[in-house]
Amino acid sequence: MIPHSGSVIAIYPGSFDPFTNGHLDLIERCTHLFDKLVVAILRNENKQPLFTVEERTEMMREVLRDHAHVEVDSFDGLLVDYAARRKAMVIVRGIRAISDYEYELQMALMNRRLRPEIETVFLMASEAYSFISSKLVKEVAALGGSISGLVPPEIEAKLVKRFAR
Repeated sequence: MIPHSGSVIAIYPGSFDPFTNGHLDLIERCTHLFDKLVVAILRNENKQPLFTVEERTEMMREVLRDHAHVEVDSFDGLLVDYAARRKAMVIVRGIRAISDYEYELQMALMNRRLRPEIETVFLMASEAYSFISSKLVKEVAALGGSISGLVPPEIEAKLVKRFAR
Protein backbone atom coordinates (compact mmCIF):
# COMPACT_ATOMS: atom_id res chain seq x y z
CA MET A 1 0.00 0.00 0.00
CA ILE A 2 1.23 3.51 -0.80
CA PRO A 3 1.60 5.46 2.45
CA HIS A 4 -0.43 8.66 2.63
CA SER A 5 2.06 11.49 3.09
CA GLY A 6 -0.54 14.20 3.53
CA SER A 7 -0.07 15.23 -0.10
CA VAL A 8 -2.39 13.63 -2.65
CA ILE A 9 -0.87 13.03 -6.07
CA ALA A 10 -3.22 12.22 -8.95
CA ILE A 11 -2.47 10.95 -12.45
CA TYR A 12 -4.53 12.11 -15.43
CA PRO A 13 -3.55 9.74 -18.25
CA GLY A 14 -4.38 9.92 -21.93
CA SER A 15 -3.08 10.20 -25.45
CA PHE A 16 -3.92 13.93 -25.70
CA ASP A 17 -3.53 13.86 -29.50
CA PRO A 18 -4.37 16.69 -29.62
CA PHE A 19 -4.88 18.34 -26.23
CA THR A 20 -8.35 19.96 -26.10
CA ASN A 21 -10.18 22.53 -24.02
CA GLY A 22 -12.04 19.62 -22.45
CA HIS A 23 -8.72 18.24 -21.18
CA LEU A 24 -7.73 21.71 -19.95
CA ASP A 25 -11.02 22.16 -18.11
CA LEU A 26 -10.62 18.83 -16.35
CA ILE A 27 -7.03 19.68 -15.35
CA GLU A 28 -8.05 23.05 -13.95
CA ARG A 29 -10.81 21.40 -11.91
CA CYS A 30 -8.33 18.79 -10.62
CA THR A 31 -6.00 21.50 -9.30
CA HIS A 32 -8.67 22.28 -6.69
CA LEU A 33 -8.98 18.61 -5.67
CA PHE A 34 -5.41 17.32 -5.51
CA ASP A 35 -2.09 18.64 -4.25
CA LYS A 36 -0.28 17.58 -7.42
CA LEU A 37 -1.53 16.43 -10.80
CA VAL A 38 0.65 14.50 -13.24
CA VAL A 39 -0.74 14.66 -16.78
CA ALA A 40 0.67 11.46 -18.24
CA ILE A 41 0.86 10.91 -21.98
CA LEU A 42 0.62 7.24 -22.92
CA ARG A 43 3.35 6.05 -25.27
CA ASN A 44 1.49 3.64 -27.55
CA GLU A 45 3.51 2.44 -30.51
CA ASN A 46 0.46 0.66 -31.98
CA LYS A 47 -1.33 3.95 -32.70
CA GLN A 48 -0.44 6.36 -35.45
CA PRO A 49 -0.59 9.70 -33.61
CA LEU A 50 -0.78 13.06 -35.33
CA PHE A 51 1.88 14.46 -32.98
CA THR A 52 4.79 12.62 -31.39
CA VAL A 53 4.87 12.20 -27.62
CA GLU A 54 7.64 14.80 -27.52
CA GLU A 55 5.56 17.30 -29.52
CA ARG A 56 2.52 16.69 -27.31
CA THR A 57 4.63 17.09 -24.16
CA GLU A 58 6.06 20.39 -25.40
CA MET A 59 2.64 21.74 -26.42
CA MET A 60 1.01 20.75 -23.14
CA ARG A 61 3.82 22.22 -21.07
CA GLU A 62 3.36 25.48 -22.96
CA VAL A 63 -0.40 25.53 -22.30
CA LEU A 64 0.00 24.47 -18.65
CA ARG A 65 3.03 26.66 -17.82
CA ASP A 66 1.07 28.73 -15.27
CA HIS A 67 -0.28 25.70 -13.41
CA ALA A 68 2.32 25.31 -10.65
CA HIS A 69 1.10 21.96 -9.31
CA VAL A 70 0.68 20.29 -12.70
CA GLU A 71 3.44 18.25 -14.31
CA VAL A 72 3.44 16.78 -17.83
CA ASP A 73 5.13 13.40 -18.24
CA SER A 74 4.87 10.29 -20.42
CA PHE A 75 4.76 6.59 -19.69
CA ASP A 76 4.41 3.17 -21.24
CA GLY A 77 3.31 -0.10 -19.74
CA LEU A 78 0.60 -0.47 -17.13
CA LEU A 79 -0.91 2.77 -15.86
CA VAL A 80 -1.20 1.48 -12.30
CA ASP A 81 2.50 0.56 -12.23
CA TYR A 82 3.36 4.06 -13.43
CA ALA A 83 1.03 5.56 -10.81
CA ALA A 84 2.69 3.49 -8.08
CA ARG A 85 6.16 4.63 -9.21
CA ARG A 86 4.95 8.24 -9.01
CA LYS A 87 3.42 7.56 -5.55
CA ALA A 88 0.00 8.60 -6.87
CA MET A 89 -3.07 7.56 -4.93
CA VAL A 90 -5.60 8.55 -7.58
CA ILE A 91 -6.17 8.06 -11.30
CA VAL A 92 -8.46 10.69 -12.82
CA ARG A 93 -10.63 9.90 -15.82
CA GLY A 94 -13.00 12.21 -17.65
CA ILE A 95 -16.46 11.03 -18.64
CA ARG A 96 -18.35 12.69 -21.49
CA ALA A 97 -21.12 10.16 -22.14
CA ILE A 98 -22.50 6.80 -21.04
CA SER A 99 -20.34 5.10 -23.68
CA ASP A 100 -17.23 6.54 -21.96
CA TYR A 101 -18.44 5.25 -18.60
CA GLU A 102 -18.80 1.66 -19.77
CA TYR A 103 -15.22 1.54 -21.06
CA GLU A 104 -13.77 3.50 -18.12
CA LEU A 105 -15.55 1.34 -15.54
CA GLN A 106 -14.01 -1.79 -17.05
CA MET A 107 -10.54 -0.21 -16.94
CA ALA A 108 -11.03 1.08 -13.38
CA LEU A 109 -12.05 -2.36 -12.14
CA MET A 110 -9.03 -3.98 -13.78
CA ASN A 111 -6.75 -1.31 -12.30
CA ARG A 112 -8.31 -1.91 -8.86
CA ARG A 113 -7.63 -5.62 -9.21
CA LEU A 114 -3.99 -4.95 -10.12
CA ARG A 115 -3.39 -2.20 -7.53
CA PRO A 116 -6.24 -1.94 -4.99
CA GLU A 117 -4.52 0.91 -3.14
CA ILE A 118 -4.94 3.25 -6.12
CA GLU A 119 -8.41 4.77 -6.57
CA THR A 120 -9.98 5.85 -9.84
CA VAL A 121 -12.00 9.07 -9.77
CA PHE A 122 -14.38 9.91 -12.61
CA LEU A 123 -15.06 13.57 -13.37
CA MET A 124 -17.94 14.52 -15.62
CA ALA A 125 -17.04 16.72 -18.55
CA SER A 126 -18.30 20.26 -18.32
CA GLU A 127 -21.36 20.74 -20.53
CA ALA A 128 -19.49 23.17 -22.78
CA TYR A 129 -16.90 20.49 -23.63
CA SER A 130 -18.92 17.28 -23.42
CA PHE A 131 -19.00 16.81 -27.21
CA ILE A 132 -15.29 17.45 -27.82
CA SER A 133 -12.96 14.57 -28.54
CA SER A 134 -9.42 14.61 -29.90
CA LYS A 135 -10.55 12.44 -32.80
CA LEU A 136 -13.33 14.86 -33.75
CA VAL A 137 -11.00 17.87 -33.47
CA LYS A 138 -8.49 16.18 -35.81
CA GLU A 139 -11.22 15.37 -38.33
CA VAL A 140 -12.53 18.95 -38.38
CA ALA A 141 -9.01 20.41 -38.62
CA ALA A 142 -8.04 18.00 -41.41
CA LEU A 143 -11.07 19.12 -43.43
CA GLY A 144 -10.26 22.80 -42.95
CA GLY A 145 -13.02 23.55 -40.43
CA SER A 146 -12.68 25.94 -37.52
CA ILE A 147 -11.44 24.42 -34.28
CA SER A 148 -11.39 27.75 -32.47
CA GLY A 149 -12.71 27.31 -28.95
CA LEU A 150 -12.19 23.54 -29.07
CA VAL A 151 -8.47 23.63 -28.28
CA PRO A 152 -6.16 26.18 -26.63
CA PRO A 153 -4.83 28.78 -29.11
CA GLU A 154 -1.31 27.30 -28.96
CA ILE A 155 -2.66 23.90 -30.00
CA GLU A 156 -4.91 25.42 -32.68
CA ALA A 157 -1.88 27.02 -34.34
CA LYS A 158 -0.01 23.69 -34.38
CA LEU A 159 -3.03 21.86 -35.82
CA VAL A 160 -3.60 24.43 -38.55
CA LYS A 161 0.09 24.24 -39.47
CA ARG A 162 0.07 20.42 -39.45
CA PHE A 163 -2.95 20.28 -41.78
CA ALA A 164 -1.89 23.18 -44.04
CA ARG A 165 -2.31 22.14 -47.65
